[in-house]
Amino acid sequence: MSTSISLSRSAHTTTLGEILTELGSRTVSILGPDAGERLVRGTDFYDAYEELGEDPDTLLLAPSATGLPVARLASLAERASLLRYAAIAVKCHDDDVPTYAAIAETSGIPILRVSERIGWRLFDALLSQLLGERRHEEKTVRDRGAEPLFTLANDLADFFGGSVAIEDLGRRIIAYSSVPGQVIDTLRTQGILTRRVPASPFNDDQYRTVLRSAEPIKYPQLDDEEPRVAIAIRAGSLPLGTIWAIDASGEGPLDEEQTGRIRSAAVVAAEYMLDDSRVRRATQIPREDRMRTLLDGREVMGSELAELGIHEERGATLLVFAPVRNDLAFVPAQLRSTVQRHLALHHPEVVSVAHDGRVYALVANDSSELATSLAAPLLPIIDRLIGPGTRVATPGVAYRSGEVTLLKRLADQLFETATQHPELAGERLLTVGAMRPFLVLERAAALFAEHRELRSDTLERLEAEDPLVAETLLAWCSSFGNVARAARSLAVHENTVRYRLNRAEEKYGLDLGHADTLLIAWLQLRSPVGRHLHAVARRLDVGAPPSR
Repeated sequence: MSTSISLSRSAHTTTLGEILTELGSRTVSILGPDAGERLVRGTDFYDAYEELGEDPDTLLLAPSATGLPVARLASLAERASLLRYAAIAVKCHDDDVPTYAAIAETSGIPILRVSERIGWRLFDALLSQLLGERRHEEKTVRDRGAEPLFTLANDLADFFGGSVAIEDLGRRIIAYSSVPGQVIDTLRTQGILTRRVPASPFNDDQYRTVLRSAEPIKYPQLDDEEPRVAIAIRAGSLPLGTIWAIDASGEGPLDEEQTGRIRSAAVVAAEYMLDDSRVRRATQIPREDRMRTLLDGREVMGSELAELGIHEERGATLLVFAPVRNDLAFVPAQLRSTVQRHLALHHPEVVSVAHDGRVYALVANDSSELATSLAAPLLPIIDRLIGPGTRVATPGVAYRSGEVTLLKRLADQLFETATQHPELAGERLLTVGAMRPFLVLERAAALFAEHRELRSDTLERLEAEDPLVAETLLAWCSSFGNVARAARSLAVHENTVRYRLNRAEEKYGLDLGHADTLLIAWLQLRSPVGRHLHAVARRLDVGAPPSR
């Protein structure tokens, strides 16, 4: 039973219906007649030892109502209705709902049922925020008690006996407790003073573990750090932040009540953080920062995937979008917005950034869903909104935070390779599987260019002296030794192909019946230098014998 009165008034009025809508059915529900149009001008706590004041349009908070006899509660409802109170807020068990609803119907005053997981102090703070009030209580010390997250931290600190901090994904402390007598250590004191989690060699592993766990985790005393309980704040599977509470009871395991209290606090914190646009923006920025860190590959802590809501066991699929019109500054931003909006419909954990004229999106890997099936439906939409021609690279799946930058480099290589090979000009979905032959050839060309000893002097002389013969040899290799097919690809007579092949064997000593010789010839002639010489050969009208 509350023995102190917390009376507050607002300069503005709101309706009971607006309060119910803003707080949501998971926080409060109405029993009895529909009275959504009733005005609410303030709140007051019910004191069983005092008479109700004449305060029309007041929402009466009755924490002690659960223990009242039915007749006493009915009398309170009748008196509140007579004094034109807006409603009475109570907590009750499911079995008592019909009784409370009947009292509301009989008395004519709505009864609001407050969720069991919502503390009265937090509920009062939520109402104060909606009514635009600033409460002043001489006996309560608060840093910013009118803000729900600070009130939530104080409620937990009262329960656990130690300092509580609520953090966003950027490890910034967005709310903390200020309960007199709470246990607090040096680490938490420093964090509250700087509003940021102090650096620690244990941070990355602990945050990764907490964000991956569906249950609260108890950490024992470590050096001068007191035992503490941690839990992730989530909206569905999407992490929003964490709660850390020093447990003054010691290092024993969490009991059922402790587990329930901090889990309920995480649910409430998630609802508030989702509703608060300022907190939501502050939460989104760290997600984008984490993504940029992963792409850059420097200062990767190892917990980034967990902080993005992606389990390492499943892995993260990277999609990279390259617009054609990247000369316009607004195109990457518009493309990123389009990609984020459409992928989030089925993958709420998606995070995307515009970087160097391209858009990079990371989603949780689904073994039953190909990456191309995510990207393909987006292309018509992007064509309509951005313009035609955007390509998408799907370089693979990262199972560790440090692997994302490797996928980025592979995606860059896919785009570069696609521009270098005319046969890929029409391809818009670039996958490693489809482009593997081209990637192998590009890597082989790089090896030939870097290591002189790998290149055949004979083939280099052939390319320099008889480019048409070199071109024919390459076409013949590409045709699996089929002279007729090679002749068709070169638009020459079959005898011309035979003549040039004989010339390669007789003049340059190439053993075209040896598999290793053909492998080296194929790779070296397919290199960028070889392709250039073949282009020269196409412009020459020499080296071909009369058709026979």
